[in-house]
Amino acid sequence: MAGWRRILSYLGPHRAALALTALASFAYALLDAFSIVVLIPFLGAVFGAAGGGSDTAGEPGRIERVLDFTVGRFIDLDGDPQTAVAGIIAFILVLVVLKNAADFARACLSARVEQGVTRDLRNQVYGHLLELDLAFFGRVRTGQIVSRLTHDVEQLRTLVTAELIRSLSWALVFSATLYWMLVVSARLTVAAFIVVPLTMVIWGPLVRRLRRGDREVLDIAGEVSSHIQETVSGIRMVKSAAAEPRERERFLKLTTGYFDTFLRTVRIRALAGPLTEVFVALGTAILLWYGARMVVVDGTLTAEAFVGFIFLSTKLYAPVKYLSKLPTLIQPGLVGAERIFEFLDAPAGITDREGARPFNGVREGIRYRGVHMEYRAGAPVLEDVDFLVPAGAVVALVGPSGAGKTTIVDLLARFYDPTWGAVEIDGTDIRDLRVASLRGGLGVVPQDTVLLHDTVRANIAYGTDGATQEAVEAAARAAHAHDFVVDLPDGYDTVVGERGTTLSGGQRQRIAIARAVLRDPPVLVLDEATSALDTESERAVQDAMEALLAGRTAFVIAHRLSTIRRADRIVVVDGGRIVQQGTHEELMAEGGLYRRLRELQFR
Repeated sequence: MAGWRRILSYLGPHRAALALTALASFAYALLDAFSIVVLIPFLGAVFGAAGGGSDTAGEPGRIERVLDFTVGRFIDLDGDPQTAVAGIIAFILVLVVLKNAADFARACLSARVEQGVTRDLRNQVYGHLLELDLAFFGRVRTGQIVSRLTHDVEQLRTLVTAELIRSLSWALVFSATLYWMLVVSARLTVAAFIVVPLTMVIWGPLVRRLRRGDREVLDIAGEVSSHIQETVSGIRMVKSAAAEPRERERFLKLTTGYFDTFLRTVRIRALAGPLTEVFVALGTAILLWYGARMVVVDGTLTAEAFVGFIFLSTKLYAPVKYLSKLPTLIQPGLVGAERIFEFLDAPAGITDREGARPFNGVREGIRYRGVHMEYRAGAPVLEDVDFLVPAGAVVALVGPSGAGKTTIVDLLARFYDPTWGAVEIDGTDIRDLRVASLRGGLGVVPQDTVLLHDTVRANIAYGTDGATQEAVEAAARAAHAHDFVVDLPDGYDTVVGERGTTLSGGQRQRIAIARAVLRDPPVLVLDEATSALDTESERAVQDAMEALLAGRTAFVIAHRLSTIRRADRIVVVDGGRIVQQGTHEELMAEGGLYRRLRELQFR
């Protein structure tokens, strides 16, 4: 029940439009059923017996009184039959126009509710996605995230809007039709519902099996999305390894699993139609037999009233058929809702503490104090990391791959929080600073540069509001990117493609450096920012970086040791621990890991 309350809560902001949708649906249902009831006096006029008869409840003239109160206000049902027939036909045409106007209003209003819920739901899920920390993205595959943002959201949207609004409409049609059926004959109405309890007995086991099947379908759909995303992003690796056959086989296994699971679920859901048709046929047979008996044997129902009741019953079985299948129709939406709520309930691990302050730059220094970090319990990545970076100093982090260098700078940006220990700026734990303010004060140039599918200008200005063209060009010149940018087909308006695929690795990296230059942050993090450049470009960018580093506190993750000789301090990391600290000359004289790494690199 709590889950349903949460699902229906998405309709809350649209309650006015939903109420109008219900009103339009009710008007349509009432007019639709009444247009059939009006056939009773039409048949009576044609066959010489205008008006209705009496029903089994012993209330003679009920239909006649109702029709006199409605149709009789405009048409003389007891007068000339030809005049009555013409009047009834005109009355029916008016009813048809009115009911279709109500149907048009219902369609427009329900679309408004549906798209409003879709917009709100996607905004909420995407907004929560942006708030989640990197640990979440490390646990969950990208394809699963995309699947929940697209396929699962669509399933929940269908449940909350399309199916629920449709079921409301059908319920109103059912209620209006039932009312007029009771007016015609209460006993015949009871006969029409004899088979309804049987349908409820059938659906219980089917719904439980459908729930399991729909969950499996959505899970496998997420795996298919993940595989596609991994293959596309790593297509260079696939082709260089000539692994196309292997990837085809892996993908075939996934799609075959999806195919089999989906068909198994469809077979269960497809039983809904035939089973309902059988019960409808059985109910209709009972209705025809009992109604004919009431007309011919008992004389308790007129022939035209019986014909009108049969027409009404055809309107009744359509909503009964839909509502009986509803448990099977809503299962994908319920499963999608479960998966989305798992997503929405995932905690945002990195949040502002109460009373957090803004970050105003570095005046004294940045201190890692006894930092210990574990991504998984019992598997430390950093152990007892302790060092100081004075304000305005450049510290280089060196060491073998996997030593923990990137984790150290990730902690500074609060992509993760240390398991214990603290990172401090001017003696203040960075967890006491506002996250957005802290990250806004960092300029990060990663080794694997990510560019958006946008213009060069937009990529350089990303994260800097109101950047002028002059400022963008000045940053590009400082990063030695301006010359190649102006040679692009549209200059700064050139779209770089997804992840910057139209640019070389060195060009992408200079765009990232220009982005950092434009932001003018007090703290820089350079993850081997010149690694993708050729020797000539590297020398030019190194000169630009010298000017950029002046007066700033900077962390430089260095893989090529030739780039960090002029660092104020070098921190050597191995196995998650700091094993050496000092200047280049001090560490070379000391020997140890730094000297061995340098000798290996320049041998």
